[in-house]
Parts: sequence; structure tokens; C-alpha cells
Amino acid sequence: MALTEIQNILNSFSQISLEEMDSIRLMNRMDTKYVFSAGLLPYFLDTLTASYKILEIEQKRDFLYNSRYLDTEEMLFYLQHVTGKLARHKIRFRMYESTGRTFLEIKRKTNKNRTVKWRIENNSDSCNLDNPALNFIKKHIPFNSFVLKPTLQNRFTRITLAGFDTRERITFDFNMGFSSLNGEKVELPYLAIAELKSEGFPSWSPFVLSAKKLGIKPTGFSKYCMGNALLLDLPKKNILKEKILLLNKIENEYSMLNRS
Repeated sequence: MALTEIQNILNSFSQISLEEMDSIRLMNRMDTKYVFSAGLLPYFLDTLTASYKILEIEQKRDFLYNSRYLDTEEMLFYLQHVTGKLARHKIRFRMYESTGRTFLEIKRKTNKNRTVKWRIENNSDSCNLDNPALNFIKKHIPFNSFVLKPTLQNRFTRITLAGFDTRERITFDFNMGFSSLNGEKVELPYLAIAELKSEGFPSWSPFVLSAKKLGIKPTGFSKYCMGNALLLDLPKKNILKEKILLLNKIENEYSMLNRS
């Protein structure tokens, strides 16, 4: 999706600074994802301008993210996710291009379906982790007798909103692409993913009500698992068949919206 299609809508939001946004980081939270056609993004955002502020950094309101995921030789973290294991982990380096800072991040999904996140600023080579990175991982992963390697690169554009009257953050990711370490690439210009991050699921949230009106339903979706499934021949890939069919449906919807 071209950013020019939503630039006027982004400019109509009130702004929130990065420092103010940090006060609602929600490092222990409920995450709820919504997967939909990028063609609906302008309509969705337009319904939220009265209820949310938009993150602005140096007069910019959309930001490019680059992530490099780490996993074991046996793809343990990938397998934890696709087999539905609730107590699971994800490890990645994420570069925030708006600030030029890179963080090593660990996300843990608990058996109560909450997301806990830890991170440290670290820019070590993901093939050769430095001591601060290794110590950080050992601190937060309950088993550490494994060797980690980079597995997948992911990039996307992100818009971040914060509620005026609700303690929630919402991210919209689009212009998504994946690449494997062997150079294979896949682009998903038709896909948008919104994620509601809150202390509990607020059914009265303006975002949730807008999603319902647009026919957009909560859908479990992992960028890491889907990127691997689209690029690599991995075990348990058939478990993701329903999500791959969903991507095909969204691509068709996007094409129809662009033709109309």
C-alpha cells in the first residue's frame, strides 16, 4: 500500500511523543491481532481519529521496522508456536529505523495467554552473540542448553496509536516482506495486521467497535511462523494451512478493492 493513500488521515490524528508513549509500554499484557486487507486500512484508521493519538517522532508518523529472528537448529520456538504450546518464546533483534536503535527482545506467551516482553539495547552480530546478549537470554529463557542462529528477516511499516481515555496501544503493520538467510523473499503488499495491546481485552474499546463494524475479527497470526511457512519447507507446516488460505482470501479482497 502506498503511504500517500493514508497520509492525510495520519495527519488528522493528534500526536503523542515517544516519551509519553513509554508511560504505557504494557510489557505484561493481552495481545489481540486482527488480520485484514490493506485496502481497508484507510477506512479503519479514519474511524479512530477521535479516540486515539498517533506516535510522532521528528515529524514522522509511520516507521520502518526491521527484525531478525533467532531460533535453534531444530526450530524449537517455531514448533512451540505452530503446535499451540502456550508457554512459548520468541527471540529477535529489532531495529527501529526512526531512532537508529536496535534491541534484543524476548517475548514469552504464558499459559494464561498473556504476553511478557523483555528487551535490552544490543546490536551484536546475530550469528555471534556477545556476552550481554547471551546473559540476557539465559536470564529469561528457562532452558539454555541450545545454540541460537538467525532464521528469518522481516520488515514492515508501523503506525502506533494510544487511547485518549483508554489504557491501550494499537499497532498497524503493513508493506510487509520476509527474507530467508538463503536469499528467498516474499512480499505481502496486500496484508495489514492490527494488534491491540492492553491490560485486559476491552470489548468497549473504540478500536474493537470499529473493527466489528468493518467485519474484521480477531485472528491469531504470527509473522515469524508465517514468514517461515511461506519461505521454507519446515515440519508441521500443514498446521498453518488455514492461515495460508486466509492470506489467499485477503489477497483476492485486496485485488477487488483496487479494481473498484
